[in-house]
Amino acid sequence: MIGTAREAFRPEADADRLVNRLSDAWGWLEANALLSRVPRQSENFRQLSRDGRDLAADPEGAARFEARTRLAGPLHPDLEKTVRTNFDLGDYETACFAAMKAVEVAVRDASGLDNSLVGVALMRKAFQPHQNGKPGGPLADAGAEGGEQEAESALFAGAMGRYKNPSSHRTVDFDDPIEAAEIIQFADLLLRQVDRAKARNS
Repeated sequence: MIGTAREAFRPEADADRLVNRLSDAWGWLEANALLSRVPRQSENFRQLSRDGRDLAADPEGAARFEARTRLAGPLHPDLEKTVRTNFDLGDYETACFAAMKAVEVAVRDASGLDNSLVGVALMRKAFQPHQNGKPGGPLADAGAEGGEQEAESALFAGAMGRYKNPSSHRTVDFDDPIEAAEIIQFADLLLRQVDRAKARNS
């Protein structure tokens, strides 16, 4: 393929640079399984893979592909089953709700707080800062500066208020797969912070 391209673009002033860019693009397509070998043809023949054809046929294909790429690595174990499965199926609302619910469950389990506390109230209680010699919430970091403790409490409460609570009460249209992937990554970060709080307490 590259040799043929080099001949085709030989009259161009920057032919070598152009061919090198094409080579990089070709390598990227193969590395991402968007091209596959053509059966019963020589090693040089390629065709669009099934994923490549699906991407080309979907007007939102590029965004979906980028979103899947963002979640290509391992997620927190609490997110790997339900959340990833729903995301891969394109059910972004369910995936995002399940991701934030996993955070809520993890905070409740780690803090030992009552089941009657949910959402923002649970986060505020679990991460209530230690102030004026009074003990804070069970997951608050007593060794951190007061402003940092308050920021962590606000971070978790904000996550519940913005990304979990709305889906609890109404249908939320997640039409942007990249935004959905970022919400799941945010939940992944929060779960890892809960794990650190548990380790600190133990």
